[in-house]
Amino acid sequence: MEPRWRTDRCIWLRRSKKRHVLHDARTAVFFYSRQSASQTNFLLPIRKSVGEFLPTPVPPVDTCGENLASSPLDERRNTATTASASNIAVTNEQIAQHLETLADLLEIQGANSFRTNAYRNGARRIRQLSEPIESLVARGVALTTLDGIGKSVAEKCYELIERGKLKQIEELLQVIPPSVLDLLQVPRLGPKKVAALFHQLHITNLEELRAACQAGRVRELAGFGAKTQQSILEGIAIASAANQRILWAQADDLVQELRHHFADCRAIRHLDFAGSYRRGRETVGDLDLLVDATDADTVMDHFAKFRPSATLSGRGPTKMSIRLDNGFAIDLRVVPPESFGSALQYFTGSKEHNVVMRQRAKDRGWKLNEWGLFVDDDAETRLEGASEQGIYKRLGLPFIPPELRENRQEFAWAEAGNLPVLIELADIRGDLHMHTTATDGAASIEEMAAAAKAHGLSYIAITDHSQRVAMARGLDPARLLAQWAEIDAINRRLGNSFQVLKGIECDILENGQMDLPDDVLAQADWVVASVHYGQTQPREQITARIIGAIAHPHVSMIAHPTGRLINRREPYDVDISAVMDAAAHHGKLLELNASPKRLDLNDIHLAAAAQRGIPIVINTDAHSIDGLEAMRYGIVQARRAGLTKRQVANCLPWPELKKLMGKKR
Repeated sequence: MEPRWRTDRCIWLRRSKKRHVLHDARTAVFFYSRQSASQTNFLLPIRKSVGEFLPTPVPPVDTCGENLASSPLDERRNTATTASASNIAVTNEQIAQHLETLADLLEIQGANSFRTNAYRNGARRIRQLSEPIESLVARGVALTTLDGIGKSVAEKCYELIERGKLKQIEELLQVIPPSVLDLLQVPRLGPKKVAALFHQLHITNLEELRAACQAGRVRELAGFGAKTQQSILEGIAIASAANQRILWAQADDLVQELRHHFADCRAIRHLDFAGSYRRGRETVGDLDLLVDATDADTVMDHFAKFRPSATLSGRGPTKMSIRLDNGFAIDLRVVPPESFGSALQYFTGSKEHNVVMRQRAKDRGWKLNEWGLFVDDDAETRLEGASEQGIYKRLGLPFIPPELRENRQEFAWAEAGNLPVLIELADIRGDLHMHTTATDGAASIEEMAAAAKAHGLSYIAITDHSQRVAMARGLDPARLLAQWAEIDAINRRLGNSFQVLKGIECDILENGQMDLPDDVLAQADWVVASVHYGQTQPREQITARIIGAIAHPHVSMIAHPTGRLINRREPYDVDISAVMDAAAHHGKLLELNASPKRLDLNDIHLAAAAQRGIPIVINTDAHSIDGLEAMRYGIVQARRAGLTKRQVANCLPWPELKKLMGKKR
């Protein structure tokens, strides 16, 4: 059957003396030309079947073949469809941030809560989508057909795709100075309180807020008072630090330190951590510590001795809060045993998950809160509270693992009896991305193999950098072949007890070519392709580079596919949906890089890859023996995506994993 024309995605080709390079989010094709070197641009529509190109104008129809807009929303959608094929690219995260900023500004202005909540709920829903909004629009999907996205949110999405910014935000910032938004960084200052400060005291920045607090003006406002004013004054000093979320791995280090600190506190019967840490979010804003104890004062006195440099934020009969010297907050709650399960469920969250849980209780004529599950408002008739599992059972649900509690698919899975059996660390059989002293690693091949074996693995791949990464002394063909000969000798000594695979992390060069010759890559057991340079290239170009590597016959897997460094570097501008489509088509694998600063792919992308049937490989990218410990961070991320061991390739023995390579899906 003749493939239909794609009218939703067009690209520019720049003619050059040597060749035409086609950079498109769905294909990566290089073709040569003897055309003159004149810099002539022309527009080409893309066919699903690569190889047939005609310089023809885009017909005036949308991607579904319908007539042009019959309503303002349709007009905006069609304009956005055209823009999505151009050089304007916005991610779901960027769209969500714009919507949240708009909601904040509107609330400061005094808009009704229904309107602002629509934008906040839309932002939350967009963050949960497995496919970019831009791709959905390019395919002609009407955004209002998506759950949680109404007409207003859809219009803003189309505008962002079309313009890259929102006119309404620009207009609001003409009357509300941008620095007013900085006030929201102060703990416990929400948009309503910021609105009062702005409209009544004309405060527009943090310095003015500090001066107003010191002059005693803030406490005179309705709803503030002296205690709130003092809290704000303290919060200004720690606003920037306190609002910096730390990596999950850093939070986990802190959790282990706290467990050790409380180990000799005999008043504690049970201790657990809740919040975003327990849900395994890649960053954590604060720590929630729940304790069942015989004496609350003894526990809090013990807590007060944790890190002498910490500052006491508050202490009551059953709750105590401290801030570390970097502004990070730790909240401790002493909970009675009959309420410990319900408190753990409540403070684990997420907020969206708990909304559904409370509604399920309400539908049954009950009330659910942190103290337990009750009959109506009768606090004396507790149906459940001691057991978290009991709460879920009473509400007609199996126990839902904390990592899934984001109100994405967990309730649908639970209702259907299809909750996934999430992957465990013990399921991992191999690690297929690591480095040695040959490049920028700190251990030899044999040392890495011995450490991996001690971790219970049965195989590893040594994947040192290729020659393009000169700062890491990347391997040229001669050095790489010598390393592989060394690996052969090591495997002979190891026998059948363990296997070291001959691998390489081969750079995808800026021009789209692989960093090493094909005849060398053909000798590898495992080839990891990655982007380290040219990360700021245009979206079409960087996507084409990755898709070209996926199509390469000797490439096994794409490493850290979006290139992000959490809290340090945004992902490069890549069409991840197109990358996944190519991986599925060519039977290639995608990596979940377990380095705590990467965790790349993220949980949303992992879920989308799983839906396409793409095997995921969880690797440590270890540069030392200690780096092998990072595998557990990747497991937490995979669990958030709902992955089972069947969806993770390196849960298989190596001979079985090999069969997955090149298997189209």
